Amino acid sequence: MAEKTVEQRCYEALKARGVTFAAAESCTGGLIAKRITDVPGASGVFMGGIVSYTNIVKHRILGVPADMLEEYGAVSAPVARAMAAGARKATTADCAVSVTGVAGPDRDERGNPVGTVFIGFSSPKETIAERFDFGVKSRAEIRGEAADEAFKLLEEKLKETSMWKVYTEIELPLVF
Repeated sequence: MAEKTVEQRCYEALKARGVTFAAAESCTGGLIAKRITDVPGASGVFMGGIVSYTNIVKHRILGVPADMLEEYGAVSAPVARAMAAGARKATTADCAVSVTGVAGPDRDERGNPVGTVFIGFSSPKETIAERFDFGVKSRAEIRGEAADEAFKLLEEKLKETSMWKVYTEIELPLVF
């Protein structure tokens, strides 16, 4: 039997916990949404994705403050956090991931080198972002690695039992 992909493992963990997620994507251009929707049954856990390739979409659709975009630039931890929180709010998902970065072939307008990517995660308990430096690679490689890391972050957060309350039959309130 073939080894399960990270998106298949995320799907199973989301389904087992009754948790939904969404994605806000910039440099990955919808790759996270594509990969999770390749998994049969994903409609039960994936609320949707927003490709926010421009700052206007980041601001108007995801609610990233304009002054934050101006101060830190689109490729930054604060913006990745705001994108994840905005995707969660826009889709009513339980949690969300976000990706913003430089896939190349050139540095961005602020001088961030090719391969610089920030991946965010938002849930009711926390909103975080992590920086990744994938190095100078093809756009496809950077986008693929960024999507991989977003799914790995989601998988890691789903394993945190304090984050998600799973009810057993005994814990459910009795209704008469």
